Amino acid sequence: MALQIYNTLTRMKEQFVTQKPGKASVYVCGPTVYGYIHIGNARPMIFFDVVRSYLENQNYEVNYVVNFTDVDDKLIRKAEEMNLSVPEVSSMFIDAYYEDLEGLGIPRATANPRVTENMDIIIEFIRDLESKGYAYENGGDVYYRTGKFEGYGKLSGQKIEELQFGIRIEVDERKENPEDFVLWKAAKPGEIHWDSPWGQGRPGWHIECSAMSRHLLGDTLDIHGGGQDLQFPHHECEVAQSEAVTGKPLASYWMHNGYINIGGEKMSKSLGNGVLVKDLRSQYKRESLRFFMLSTHYRNPLNFTDESMVHAERGVERIANALGNLRYRLQEAAGSGEGAAVTPEWERKLREIGLTFHAKMQDDFNTPDAITAVFEWVSEVNGLLQGSDVSRADLEAALKLFEEMNGVLRIVAEEEQELLDDEIEDLIEERVEARKSKNWARADEIRDLLQEQGILLEDTPQGMRWRRK
Repeated sequence: MALQIYNTLTRMKEQFVTQKPGKASVYVCGPTVYGYIHIGNARPMIFFDVVRSYLENQNYEVNYVVNFTDVDDKLIRKAEEMNLSVPEVSSMFIDAYYEDLEGLGIPRATANPRVTENMDIIIEFIRDLESKGYAYENGGDVYYRTGKFEGYGKLSGQKIEELQFGIRIEVDERKENPEDFVLWKAAKPGEIHWDSPWGQGRPGWHIECSAMSRHLLGDTLDIHGGGQDLQFPHHECEVAQSEAVTGKPLASYWMHNGYINIGGEKMSKSLGNGVLVKDLRSQYKRESLRFFMLSTHYRNPLNFTDESMVHAERGVERIANALGNLRYRLQEAAGSGEGAAVTPEWERKLREIGLTFHAKMQDDFNTPDAITAVFEWVSEVNGLLQGSDVSRADLEAALKLFEEMNGVLRIVAEEEQELLDDEIEDLIEERVEARKSKNWARADEIRDLLQEQGILLEDTPQGMRWRRK
Protein backbone atom coordinates (compact mmCIF):
# COMPACT_ATOMS: atom_id res chain seq x y z
CA MET A 1 0.00 0.00 0.00
CA ALA A 2 1.06 3.56 -0.66
CA LEU A 3 -0.48 6.76 0.65
CA GLN A 4 -2.63 8.56 -1.92
CA ILE A 5 -3.61 12.21 -1.42
CA TYR A 6 -6.19 14.18 -3.38
CA ASN A 7 -4.31 17.21 -4.69
CA THR A 8 -6.53 20.27 -5.10
CA LEU A 9 -4.10 21.62 -7.69
CA THR A 10 -4.35 18.64 -10.05
CA ARG A 11 -7.89 17.53 -9.08
CA MET A 12 -6.75 13.94 -8.66
CA LYS A 13 -5.32 11.52 -6.13
CA GLU A 14 -1.56 11.20 -6.28
CA GLN A 15 0.93 8.97 -4.51
CA PHE A 16 2.56 10.79 -1.63
CA VAL A 17 6.29 11.30 -2.12
CA THR A 18 8.17 13.77 0.08
CA GLN A 19 10.98 16.13 -0.86
CA LYS A 20 13.28 14.41 1.62
CA PRO A 21 13.05 10.68 2.38
CA GLY A 22 11.53 10.02 5.79
CA LYS A 23 10.67 13.68 6.40
CA ALA A 24 7.39 15.50 5.76
CA SER A 25 6.81 19.26 5.86
CA VAL A 26 3.22 20.35 6.49
CA TYR A 27 1.98 23.95 6.63
CA VAL A 28 -1.63 24.68 7.63
CA CYS A 29 -3.07 28.19 7.72
CA GLY A 30 -4.06 29.05 11.27
CA PRO A 31 -6.49 31.57 12.76
CA THR A 32 -6.59 35.32 12.79
CA VAL A 33 -6.50 35.79 16.54
CA TYR A 34 -9.08 38.51 17.16
CA GLY A 35 -11.65 36.23 18.83
CA TYR A 36 -12.36 32.73 20.09
CA ILE A 37 -12.12 29.99 17.49
CA HIS A 38 -15.33 28.44 16.17
CA ILE A 39 -16.33 24.99 14.98
CA GLY A 40 -15.23 25.86 11.44
CA ASN A 41 -11.69 26.42 12.73
CA ALA A 42 -11.84 23.17 14.68
CA ARG A 43 -12.33 21.00 11.61
CA PRO A 44 -8.90 21.65 10.02
CA MET A 45 -7.33 21.63 13.49
CA ILE A 46 -8.56 18.09 14.12
CA PHE A 47 -8.22 16.74 10.59
CA PHE A 48 -4.68 17.93 9.94
CA ASP A 49 -3.70 16.71 13.39
CA VAL A 50 -4.79 13.27 12.18
CA VAL A 51 -2.78 13.76 8.98
CA ARG A 52 0.27 14.48 11.10
CA SER A 53 -0.43 11.50 13.39
CA TYR A 54 -0.82 9.13 10.48
CA LEU A 55 2.35 10.33 8.79
CA GLU A 56 4.15 9.73 12.08
CA ASN A 57 2.55 6.29 12.22
CA GLN A 58 4.11 5.70 8.81
CA ASN A 59 7.52 6.64 10.25
CA TYR A 60 7.79 10.15 8.83
CA GLU A 61 9.48 12.86 10.85
CA VAL A 62 6.85 15.58 10.52
CA ASN A 63 7.63 19.28 10.67
CA TYR A 64 4.16 20.70 11.26
CA VAL A 65 3.64 24.47 11.14
CA VAL A 66 0.46 26.43 11.89
CA ASN A 67 0.67 30.22 11.76
CA PHE A 68 -1.07 32.96 13.74
CA THR A 69 -2.21 36.12 11.97
CA ASP A 70 -1.71 38.52 14.85
CA VAL A 71 -2.06 41.85 13.06
CA ASP A 72 -4.68 42.89 10.49
CA ASP A 73 -7.75 45.13 10.14
CA LYS A 74 -9.94 42.89 12.31
CA LEU A 75 -7.40 42.89 15.12
CA ILE A 76 -7.04 46.65 14.95
CA ARG A 77 -10.83 47.10 15.20
CA LYS A 78 -11.04 44.58 18.06
CA ALA A 79 -8.27 46.39 19.95
CA GLU A 80 -10.16 49.66 19.60
CA GLU A 81 -13.37 48.03 20.87
CA MET A 82 -11.59 46.52 23.89
CA ASN A 83 -9.42 49.58 24.56
CA LEU A 84 -6.32 47.38 24.37
CA SER A 85 -3.25 47.23 22.14
CA VAL A 86 -3.16 44.84 19.19
CA PRO A 87 -0.47 42.67 20.86
CA GLU A 88 -2.60 42.45 24.02
CA VAL A 89 -5.62 41.28 22.05
CA SER A 90 -3.67 38.75 20.00
CA SER A 91 -1.94 37.32 23.07
CA MET A 92 -5.30 36.93 24.82
CA PHE A 93 -6.81 34.94 21.98
CA ILE A 94 -3.66 32.93 21.27
CA ASP A 95 -3.83 31.74 24.87
CA ALA A 96 -7.50 30.88 24.32
CA TYR A 97 -6.56 29.01 21.12
CA TYR A 98 -4.07 26.86 23.03
CA GLU A 99 -6.73 26.08 25.65
CA ASP A 100 -9.10 24.93 22.90
CA LEU A 101 -6.30 22.99 21.23
CA GLU A 102 -5.65 21.07 24.42
CA GLY A 103 -9.38 20.67 24.96
CA LEU A 104 -9.66 18.94 21.58
CA GLY A 105 -6.81 16.58 22.39
CA ILE A 106 -4.45 18.12 19.84
CA PRO A 107 -0.70 18.40 20.50
CA ARG A 108 0.87 21.72 19.60
CA ALA A 109 2.44 22.18 16.19
CA THR A 110 6.18 22.07 15.69
CA ALA A 111 6.00 25.84 15.31
CA ASN A 112 3.32 28.56 15.51
CA PRO A 113 4.93 31.58 13.83
CA ARG A 114 3.38 35.00 14.35
CA VAL A 115 3.36 37.76 11.76
CA THR A 116 4.61 40.34 14.24
CA GLU A 117 7.66 38.22 15.04
CA ASN A 118 8.64 37.74 11.39
CA MET A 119 8.41 41.25 9.98
CA ASP A 120 11.98 41.31 8.65
CA ILE A 121 11.54 38.20 6.50
CA ILE A 122 8.16 39.46 5.25
CA ILE A 123 9.62 42.80 4.19
CA GLU A 124 12.55 41.03 2.51
CA PHE A 125 10.12 38.79 0.61
CA ILE A 126 8.24 41.83 -0.70
CA ARG A 127 11.53 43.43 -1.76
CA ASP A 128 12.35 40.27 -3.73
CA LEU A 129 9.00 40.51 -5.52
CA GLU A 130 9.62 44.18 -6.23
CA SER A 131 13.08 43.52 -7.65
CA LYS A 132 11.65 40.89 -9.99
CA GLY A 133 8.94 43.24 -11.23
CA TYR A 134 6.03 41.46 -9.52
CA ALA A 135 5.35 44.24 -7.03
CA TYR A 136 4.91 48.02 -7.25
CA GLU A 137 4.45 50.81 -4.73
CA ASN A 138 1.82 53.54 -4.83
CA GLY A 139 1.24 55.98 -1.98
CA GLY A 140 3.00 53.83 0.60
CA ASP A 141 1.03 50.72 -0.35
CA VAL A 142 2.67 47.87 -2.25
CA TYR A 143 0.68 45.69 -4.66
CA TYR A 144 1.26 42.41 -6.50
CA ARG A 145 0.96 42.40 -10.30
CA THR A 146 -1.25 39.37 -10.84
CA GLY A 147 -1.15 39.83 -14.60
CA LYS A 148 2.60 39.20 -14.64
CA PHE A 149 2.26 35.74 -13.06
CA GLU A 150 1.08 33.37 -15.79
CA GLY A 151 -0.18 30.72 -13.37
CA TYR A 152 -2.55 32.96 -11.42
CA GLY A 153 -5.83 31.09 -10.99
CA LYS A 154 -4.45 27.56 -11.43
CA LEU A 155 -5.20 26.45 -7.88
CA SER A 156 -8.79 27.69 -7.77
CA GLY A 157 -9.43 26.98 -11.45
CA GLN A 158 -10.59 30.54 -12.15
CA LYS A 159 -9.55 32.66 -15.09
CA ILE A 160 -8.04 36.00 -14.16
CA GLU A 161 -10.66 37.94 -16.11
CA GLU A 162 -13.47 36.09 -14.32
CA LEU A 163 -12.14 36.16 -10.77
CA GLN A 164 -14.55 36.95 -7.95
CA PHE A 165 -12.64 38.80 -5.32
CA GLY A 166 -12.49 37.60 -1.76
CA ILE A 167 -13.23 39.85 1.18
CA ARG A 168 -9.59 40.75 1.81
CA ILE A 169 -8.72 41.73 -1.79
CA GLU A 170 -9.21 45.47 -1.90
CA VAL A 171 -10.12 47.21 -5.16
CA ASP A 172 -9.06 50.83 -5.45
CA GLU A 173 -7.81 53.31 -8.02
CA ARG A 174 -4.20 53.03 -6.86
CA LYS A 175 -3.97 49.55 -8.38
CA GLU A 176 -2.71 49.07 -11.92
CA ASN A 177 -5.36 46.37 -12.34
CA PRO A 178 -8.42 45.52 -10.18
CA GLU A 179 -7.19 41.97 -9.53
CA ASP A 180 -3.88 43.13 -8.01
CA PHE A 181 -3.69 42.53 -4.27
CA VAL A 182 -1.92 44.30 -1.44
CA LEU A 183 1.43 43.16 -0.05
CA TRP A 184 2.10 46.10 2.27
CA LYS A 185 -0.40 48.58 3.67
CA ALA A 186 0.56 52.11 4.67
CA ALA A 187 -0.39 52.78 8.28
CA LYS A 188 -3.21 55.15 9.11
CA PRO A 189 -2.61 57.68 11.92
CA GLY A 190 -2.45 55.93 15.28
CA GLU A 191 -2.35 52.40 13.83
CA ILE A 192 0.22 49.79 14.79
CA HIS A 193 3.04 49.87 12.24
CA TRP A 194 6.58 48.85 11.29
CA ASP A 195 9.24 50.73 9.35
CA SER A 196 9.84 49.56 5.78
CA PRO A 197 11.43 50.76 2.52
CA TRP A 198 7.96 52.05 1.55
CA GLY A 199 7.24 53.86 4.80
CA GLN A 200 5.48 52.87 7.99
CA GLY A 201 2.88 50.15 7.59
CA ARG A 202 2.08 46.47 8.00
CA PRO A 203 1.79 43.39 5.76
CA GLY A 204 -1.18 42.36 3.70
CA TRP A 205 -2.82 39.06 4.58
CA HIS A 206 -1.40 36.73 1.92
CA ILE A 207 2.29 37.62 2.10
CA GLU A 208 2.76 36.39 5.66
CA CYS A 209 2.25 32.69 4.82
CA SER A 210 4.53 32.81 1.78
CA ALA A 211 7.33 34.35 3.82
CA MET A 212 6.96 32.27 6.99
CA SER A 213 6.41 28.91 5.30
CA ARG A 214 9.52 29.41 3.18
CA HIS A 215 11.54 30.53 6.20
CA LEU A 216 10.57 27.49 8.28
CA LEU A 217 10.05 24.73 5.69
CA GLY A 218 11.88 25.72 2.51
CA ASP A 219 10.86 26.67 -1.02
CA THR A 220 8.54 23.70 -1.61
CA LEU A 221 6.27 22.26 1.08
CA ASP A 222 5.23 18.64 1.01
CA ILE A 223 1.66 19.51 2.07
CA HIS A 224 -0.09 22.86 2.29
CA GLY A 225 -3.51 22.65 3.94
CA GLY A 226 -6.44 24.67 5.14
CA GLY A 227 -10.15 25.16 4.82
CA GLN A 228 -11.89 25.22 1.45
CA ASP A 229 -12.64 28.91 1.96
CA LEU A 230 -8.90 29.67 1.77
CA GLN A 231 -8.42 28.17 -1.68
CA PHE A 232 -9.25 31.56 -3.20
CA PRO A 233 -8.01 34.17 -2.74
CA HIS A 234 -5.56 33.34 0.04
CA HIS A 235 -3.85 30.22 -1.27
CA GLU A 236 -4.04 31.42 -4.87
CA CYS A 237 -2.17 34.55 -3.87
CA GLU A 238 0.36 32.54 -1.89
CA VAL A 239 1.13 30.51 -5.00
CA ALA A 240 1.64 33.65 -7.07
CA GLN A 241 3.92 35.26 -4.49
CA SER A 242 6.05 32.24 -3.63
CA GLU A 243 6.52 30.84 -7.10
CA ALA A 244 7.38 34.27 -8.48
CA VAL A 245 10.25 34.48 -5.98
CA THR A 246 11.54 30.88 -6.00
CA GLY A 247 10.58 29.61 -9.44
CA LYS A 248 9.53 26.37 -7.72
CA PRO A 249 6.13 24.88 -6.76
CA LEU A 250 4.98 26.23 -3.41
CA ALA A 251 3.60 22.82 -2.40
CA SER A 252 3.65 19.31 -3.78
CA TYR A 253 0.16 18.56 -2.43
CA TRP A 254 -2.67 20.96 -1.67
CA MET A 255 -5.34 19.73 0.75
CA HIS A 256 -8.57 21.56 1.58
CA ASN A 257 -11.26 20.45 4.02
CA GLY A 258 -14.93 21.14 3.34
CA TYR A 259 -17.28 23.57 5.01
CA ILE A 260 -19.28 23.00 8.19
CA ASN A 261 -23.02 23.58 8.12
CA ILE A 262 -25.05 24.26 11.24
CA GLY A 263 -28.39 22.47 11.13
CA GLY A 264 -28.23 22.29 7.35
CA GLU A 265 -27.26 25.94 6.82
CA LYS A 266 -23.81 27.25 6.03
CA MET A 267 -22.20 28.79 9.10
CA SER A 268 -21.95 32.56 8.67
CA LYS A 269 -21.85 35.72 10.75
CA SER A 270 -24.87 37.11 8.91
CA LEU A 271 -26.98 34.17 10.07
CA GLY A 272 -25.55 34.36 13.58
CA ASN A 273 -25.21 30.57 13.73
CA GLY A 274 -21.55 30.29 14.66
CA VAL A 275 -20.62 27.84 17.41
CA LEU A 276 -17.53 28.48 19.54
CA VAL A 277 -15.20 25.64 20.42
CA LYS A 278 -15.00 26.75 24.04
CA ASP A 279 -18.78 26.32 24.31
CA LEU A 280 -18.69 22.93 22.59
CA ARG A 281 -16.04 21.75 25.03
CA SER A 282 -18.34 22.53 27.94
CA GLN A 283 -21.09 20.39 26.40
CA TYR A 284 -19.24 17.44 24.86
CA LYS A 285 -16.18 15.34 25.52
CA ARG A 286 -13.20 15.91 23.25
CA GLU A 287 -13.44 12.33 21.97
CA SER A 288 -17.04 12.88 20.84
CA LEU A 289 -16.06 16.07 19.01
CA ARG A 290 -13.18 14.30 17.29
CA PHE A 291 -15.43 11.36 16.37
CA PHE A 292 -17.97 13.78 14.87
CA MET A 293 -15.36 15.64 12.84
CA LEU A 294 -13.78 12.45 11.50
CA SER A 295 -17.01 10.61 10.74
CA THR A 296 -17.35 12.49 7.43
CA HIS A 297 -14.63 12.56 4.76
CA TYR A 298 -12.62 15.73 5.12
CA ARG A 299 -13.37 16.99 1.60
CA ASN A 300 -17.15 16.71 2.09
CA PRO A 301 -19.42 19.21 3.87
CA LEU A 302 -20.05 18.40 7.53
CA ASN A 303 -23.42 19.11 9.15
CA PHE A 304 -23.46 19.89 12.87
CA THR A 305 -26.67 19.07 14.75
CA ASP A 306 -27.56 17.94 18.26
CA GLU A 307 -28.49 14.57 16.76
CA SER A 308 -25.09 14.19 15.11
CA MET A 309 -23.40 14.77 18.46
CA VAL A 310 -25.65 12.22 20.18
CA HIS A 311 -24.62 9.72 17.51
CA ALA A 312 -20.95 10.60 18.07
CA GLU A 313 -21.26 10.19 21.82
CA ARG A 314 -22.90 6.78 21.42
CA GLY A 315 -20.23 5.69 18.97
CA VAL A 316 -17.44 6.67 21.35
CA GLU A 317 -19.19 4.98 24.26
CA ARG A 318 -19.58 1.74 22.32
CA ILE A 319 -15.88 1.66 21.49
CA ALA A 320 -14.86 2.68 25.01
CA ASN A 321 -17.00 -0.05 26.57
CA ALA A 322 -15.39 -2.74 24.42
CA LEU A 323 -11.97 -1.37 25.29
CA GLY A 324 -12.80 -1.24 28.99
CA ASN A 325 -14.03 -4.82 29.01
CA LEU A 326 -10.89 -5.92 27.19
CA ARG A 327 -8.63 -4.16 29.68
CA TYR A 328 -10.56 -5.60 32.62
CA ARG A 329 -10.25 -9.11 31.22
CA LEU A 330 -6.56 -8.54 30.56
CA GLN A 331 -6.07 -7.40 34.15
CA GLU A 332 -7.68 -10.63 35.31
CA ALA A 333 -5.28 -12.56 33.11
CA ALA A 334 -2.19 -10.80 34.50
CA GLY A 335 0.62 -13.27 35.12
CA SER A 336 -1.07 -16.13 33.30
CA GLY A 337 -0.23 -17.62 29.93
CA GLU A 338 3.31 -16.25 29.79
CA GLY A 339 4.97 -16.97 26.46
CA ALA A 340 1.81 -18.25 24.74
CA ALA A 341 1.35 -17.42 21.07
CA VAL A 342 -1.63 -15.59 19.56
CA THR A 343 -4.29 -17.95 18.26
CA PRO A 344 -3.85 -18.23 14.46
CA GLU A 345 -7.49 -17.47 13.66
CA TRP A 346 -7.51 -14.46 15.99
CA GLU A 347 -4.25 -13.24 14.51
CA ARG A 348 -5.82 -13.45 11.04
CA LYS A 349 -8.87 -11.42 12.11
CA LEU A 350 -6.77 -8.69 13.69
CA ARG A 351 -4.47 -8.56 10.70
CA GLU A 352 -7.44 -8.07 8.36
CA ILE A 353 -8.84 -5.27 10.51
CA GLY A 354 -5.44 -3.57 10.63
CA LEU A 355 -4.98 -3.87 6.88
CA THR A 356 -8.43 -2.40 6.29
CA PHE A 357 -7.74 0.50 8.64
CA HIS A 358 -4.50 1.38 6.89
CA ALA A 359 -5.98 0.89 3.42
CA LYS A 360 -8.68 3.43 4.24
CA MET A 361 -6.26 5.91 5.81
CA GLN A 362 -3.96 5.60 2.81
CA ASP A 363 -6.87 6.32 0.49
CA ASP A 364 -6.76 10.10 1.00
CA PHE A 365 -7.19 9.84 4.78
CA ASN A 366 -10.63 8.23 4.62
CA THR A 367 -11.36 8.54 8.33
CA PRO A 368 -15.05 7.48 8.18
CA ASP A 369 -14.11 4.08 6.77
CA ALA A 370 -11.16 3.88 9.16
CA ILE A 371 -13.65 4.32 12.02
CA THR A 372 -15.72 1.52 10.50
CA ALA A 373 -12.64 -0.69 10.84
CA VAL A 374 -12.48 0.28 14.52
CA PHE A 375 -16.10 -0.85 14.93
CA GLU A 376 -15.20 -4.14 13.27
CA TRP A 377 -12.56 -4.47 16.00
CA VAL A 378 -15.29 -3.78 18.59
CA SER A 379 -17.49 -6.55 17.20
CA GLU A 380 -14.67 -9.07 17.14
CA VAL A 381 -13.49 -8.18 20.65
CA ASN A 382 -17.01 -8.39 22.07
CA GLY A 383 -17.29 -11.85 20.54
CA LEU A 384 -13.91 -12.87 21.93
CA LEU A 385 -14.86 -11.78 25.44
CA GLN A 386 -17.94 -13.98 25.44
CA GLY A 387 -15.62 -16.95 25.84
CA SER A 388 -14.67 -18.15 29.30
CA ASP A 389 -11.16 -19.21 28.33
CA VAL A 390 -9.39 -16.45 26.43
CA SER A 391 -5.61 -16.38 26.18
CA ARG A 392 -3.64 -13.43 27.44
CA ALA A 393 -1.77 -13.31 24.14
CA ASP A 394 -5.04 -12.83 22.22
CA LEU A 395 -6.10 -10.03 24.56
CA GLU A 396 -2.76 -8.27 24.29
CA ALA A 397 -2.79 -8.52 20.50
CA ALA A 398 -6.26 -6.96 20.39
CA LEU A 399 -5.19 -4.12 22.68
CA LYS A 400 -2.07 -3.45 20.62
CA LEU A 401 -4.08 -3.07 17.41
CA PHE A 402 -6.58 -0.76 19.07
CA GLU A 403 -3.84 1.44 20.50
CA GLU A 404 -2.32 1.80 17.04
CA MET A 405 -5.63 2.82 15.44
CA ASN A 406 -6.64 5.08 18.30
CA GLY A 407 -3.17 6.61 18.35
CA VAL A 408 -4.00 8.04 14.93
CA LEU A 409 -7.66 9.01 15.46
CA ARG A 410 -7.71 9.59 19.25
CA ILE A 411 -11.47 9.05 19.47
CA VAL A 412 -11.30 7.22 22.81
CA ALA A 413 -9.66 8.63 25.91
CA GLU A 414 -6.50 7.01 27.18
CA GLU A 415 -6.96 4.75 30.17
CA GLU A 416 -7.36 6.72 33.35
CA GLN A 417 -4.44 6.20 35.69
CA GLU A 418 -5.81 7.84 38.83
CA LEU A 419 -6.84 5.60 41.72
CA LEU A 420 -10.11 5.65 43.59
CA ASP A 421 -9.90 7.21 47.02
CA ASP A 422 -10.34 5.04 50.11
CA GLU A 423 -14.00 5.92 50.59
CA ILE A 424 -14.99 4.83 47.10
CA GLU A 425 -12.85 1.70 47.32
CA ASP A 426 -14.63 0.78 50.52
CA LEU A 427 -18.03 1.35 48.94
CA ILE A 428 -17.16 -0.85 45.97
CA GLU A 429 -15.97 -3.62 48.28
CA GLU A 430 -19.15 -3.27 50.35
CA ARG A 431 -21.27 -3.56 47.21
CA VAL A 432 -19.45 -6.75 46.21
CA GLU A 433 -20.23 -8.24 49.63
CA ALA A 434 -23.83 -7.02 49.45
CA ARG A 435 -24.32 -8.82 46.16
CA LYS A 436 -22.77 -12.00 47.56
CA SER A 437 -25.26 -11.92 50.44
CA LYS A 438 -28.08 -11.04 47.99
CA ASN A 439 -28.69 -7.68 49.67
CA TRP A 440 -29.81 -6.19 46.37
CA ALA A 441 -31.25 -3.02 47.91
CA ARG A 442 -27.91 -2.05 49.47
CA ALA A 443 -26.03 -2.98 46.31
CA ASP A 444 -28.27 -0.70 44.24
CA GLU A 445 -28.00 2.08 46.82
CA ILE A 446 -24.19 2.00 46.65
CA ARG A 447 -24.31 1.91 42.85
CA ASP A 448 -26.47 5.09 42.84
CA LEU A 449 -24.23 6.79 45.39
CA LEU A 450 -21.12 6.09 43.33
CA GLN A 451 -22.87 7.29 40.20
CA GLU A 452 -23.53 10.64 41.93
CA GLN A 453 -19.77 10.89 42.45
CA GLY A 454 -19.10 10.25 38.78
CA ILE A 455 -18.31 6.54 39.10
CA LEU A 456 -20.21 4.13 36.88
CA LEU A 457 -20.23 0.43 37.79
CA GLU A 458 -20.85 -2.22 35.17
CA ASP A 459 -21.63 -5.86 35.85
CA THR A 460 -20.06 -7.95 33.09
CA PRO A 461 -19.84 -11.74 32.58
CA GLN A 462 -16.24 -11.42 33.77
CA GLY A 463 -17.15 -9.54 36.95
CA MET A 464 -17.67 -5.95 38.02
CA ARG A 465 -15.73 -3.09 36.46
CA TRP A 466 -15.88 0.68 36.93
CA ARG A 467 -15.25 3.79 34.90
CA ARG A 468 -15.57 7.52 35.36
CA LYS A 469 -18.23 9.52 33.58
